[in-house]
Amino acid sequence: MYLCCHPLSVFPVSTPRIPFEQLPEDLREQLRPRVERLGYLGEFFQVAAHQPEALSHFAAFTEALKGALPAPLTEAIALTVATATGNDYERVQHERLALALGIEEATVRALVAGELDRLAPEQRAAAELAAEVVAARGGSCEASYRRLEELVGAEVAVGCLMVAGRYLAHATMSNTWGLQPPVASPLGEGAVHA
Repeated sequence: MYLCCHPLSVFPVSTPRIPFEQLPEDLREQLRPRVERLGYLGEFFQVAAHQPEALSHFAAFTEALKGALPAPLTEAIALTVATATGNDYERVQHERLALALGIEEATVRALVAGELDRLAPEQRAAAELAAEVVAARGGSCEASYRRLEELVGAEVAVGCLMVAGRYLAHATMSNTWGLQPPVASPLGEGAVHA
């Protein structure tokens, strides 16, 4: 029997938040560029800092994948997983990031709305893989993975699957901890249609 939890918990987990100044020095230095760019330490990092070494590797894993993939594919995956899982904390962050990276607002809106037919073939295939990763709940996503691999090659397809897994893990943690976006969506109220 499966127990289903609503993405937005009625009773947010009260795990203490660790402020930036109290992080171990090496983790603080690793996260400093992010904090300087955003102007704050995200609540995800404040909670995950209870496992500083694991958080450091999670952040390094994320950065390595961002560097290995074209931004439009990473953002297609991030927005698809965040929207499908109700992870508003991450969705709003990636709406902002995608726009800052020069991805057209219409494309960002299409990803959030699940209107994949408006996307370039590679972006659509990456978003379809991401949607299947969420729906498969750990099962095989072979069909969508093969379609993506035919378009972008093995190196990029492997990276895309790893990115989808990363964002699914983030959604699980964020939704469990009841995290909410620290800023409003750049797309305005009612932007989520999925």
